[in-house]
Amino acid sequence: MTDLLAEARDELYSGDPDAFMARRQELVARAREAGEQDAAKQIGALRKPTRSAWVLNRLVRADPQVLSRLAELAAELREAGPSAGGGRIRELTAARSRLVDELTRQAFADLDAPPAAVREEVTATLDAALADPEVEASLGTLVRAARWAGFGPGEGLTPAPAPARPRPAAPAEPTAERERRRREKIMEAERAAADADRAADAANAAEQQLEDAVRRLEAELAQARQQLADARRQAYRAESQHRRAGETLNRLRE
Repeated sequence: MTDLLAEARDELYSGDPDAFMARRQELVARAREAGEQDAAKQIGALRKPTRSAWVLNRLVRADPQVLSRLAELAAELREAGPSAGGGRIRELTAARSRLVDELTRQAFADLDAPPAAVREEVTATLDAALADPEVEASLGTLVRAARWAGFGPGEGLTPAPAPARPRPAAPAEPTAERERRRREKIMEAERAAADADRAADAANAAEQQLEDAVRRLEAELAQARQQLADARRQAYRAESQHRRAGETLNRLRE
């Protein structure tokens, strides 16, 4: 099962996303024929990547050094932290920009000029990978672009502003109230994530149905064209036979 699932991941996330749905269906069928029902189920659950996610998956699969370079700079950012001196902050900020720009150019080097939104998503995801280990770990099987929310390595890599004048402290919010608000936010985020997953599943299912309908209609059209060609050949033969019969009859009457 592991080999079939791993092979499917490698193929689907490095191949053209336009062929993802049809090829996934073929790989599911192959796993079922091999008696690997668990693998078939997991392959069928693999999500189609967006165009920007595919560009990044393709990049890290083509050049294994991409992940090591990201990991190396991410480690430096973690070690520095917001307490680093101004010189070190400027050095790491410049290194971060250089690496993200270089990898973005590399990702699109042999592709047609992408839409600005796709390039921006690739850049944002590379930046997020330097801050979030989960984003970095997902590169290669990434489904959609990510964006750094401001937490993680590199946070605070800008000189601190001058201290503001102290203000009277606001009354502390009761612990129970803070916890209630936190739980509400978590539940709201979980609902949003569940809604997004359901919407993605519905969109993938609709896409698959349309692709199946297109293939069915194309097959029916090909069959109709073949039938038309056969009918034309039969009509031509019948007309030829009719003409020859008429000529024979005329000769006999003479």
